[in-house]
Amino acid sequence: MSLKLLSIVSLTCAALVVPRSVSAQSSLPLIVVQANNLELNNLLLLGKQYVEEQNYDKALETYRQAADLDRENPQIFSGIGYVQTLKADYDAASEAYQQAINLAPENPKLYYALGFSLGQAGENLQAAVAYEKAIELEPENIQNYLGLGVVLTRAREYERAIKTYNRILAIAPDNEQAYQIASQILIAQQRYSEAIALLEKAVARQPYDSDLQLQLATVLLERGDTAASLARLELARKTAPQNHLIYLQTANIFYQQGDLDRALNEYQWAARLEPDSTAAIEGIGKVYLSQQNYSRAIINFRRLTEIEPKNPVGYHNLGLALKARRREPEAIAAFNRALELYRDNGNTQQADKITALLEEIDDSTATPN
Repeated sequence: MSLKLLSIVSLTCAALVVPRSVSAQSSLPLIVVQANNLELNNLLLLGKQYVEEQNYDKALETYRQAADLDRENPQIFSGIGYVQTLKADYDAASEAYQQAINLAPENPKLYYALGFSLGQAGENLQAAVAYEKAIELEPENIQNYLGLGVVLTRAREYERAIKTYNRILAIAPDNEQAYQIASQILIAQQRYSEAIALLEKAVARQPYDSDLQLQLATVLLERGDTAASLARLELARKTAPQNHLIYLQTANIFYQQGDLDRALNEYQWAARLEPDSTAAIEGIGKVYLSQQNYSRAIINFRRLTEIEPKNPVGYHNLGLALKARRREPEAIAAFNRALELYRDNGNTQQADKITALLEEIDDSTATPN
């Protein structure tokens, strides 16, 4: 789901002339009605301009003035909801969309927008109710089902989520997103056979989709079928030889198997295709560390710390390589930074390992009495 999808219900997409309801106008002189409509038009134009300029506070102020002129127009309140969404004030957005729904209870786009806002606010089960209403009113719109599936997954309503994704696939059998998310839910529940069957069906329909091949390889590996996983990765490589993730996953398998030379080759290919891939750089460094090629390990882990200065893993491994080269002052500095970051992340287990390494250096460099 994206904010772009919500623009279909925003005021910025509404007609510029938004007349008041007949009942509201019937008792007013024609000249007053025309004056109100002209002012409303001007406010809507101005509000749209403020949105385009990303001046959301002024846009809200303008749309609220428009709402004061016409309290019966759902598009105005949906516009207010849209701007609140852009401001990431999802509670206020939900309130505005609910006002719009009260005025136009049969508009499925408004329920979709309400579901999105509630979901972003963490009210996933309430969001699910809104999405289900959108589906009831517009059963052929895939976006309604995708929204429902996402909030049900967040709410850990996995069975309902799986059923929702199956409904998507019944409408759109080639929807890659549905296959991927449904399989992820099954993997999280360790229902590997079901996930594999689902992805094999997807791959059969879309044999040239390397992302699906890659995900199937991942599930096979989770189930412990390394040979089948490597075979799928090889097929994915033929389909998309420029996808660095394929080489990265292959490298991880070889590394776990202790085949360091082949792992290094795959990590290096991944790094050629995606030079700033931290996973590839870390993998290369780990192989060099295992091969006791400490100079090259130091180069890679230093680069990793430059790209991800708040990732303790880079400093941890850099410290190990420096320690192995007996460059204790540099190793201590790297370990201390790793220790600080591990503590910030609440990772006490790794922090304890770093503390032990620092004590080891301290003991080895202590001057004997």
